[in-house]
Amino acid sequence: MQDAETWRAEITRRVSSKRSTVSKSQDGFATEAEAKKWAEEELKAFLKKLNEQNKRRAEQRES
Repeated sequence: MQDAETWRAEITRRVSSKRSTVSKSQDGFATEAEAKKWAEEELKAFLKKLNEQNKRRAEQRES
């Protein structure tokens, strides 16, 4: 998303069937390509952390 002269990247996620929220964002990128690169890297890290958290919660439910 472009804000005046700079680009902003956001990672949004679905909280419920009706609501979404921004989990992470950063602005001040000079180009759209820079913003996309940051978003892709952060999304990979975010998903990895989320998967690990889900595994821990599943293990706790089983015990």
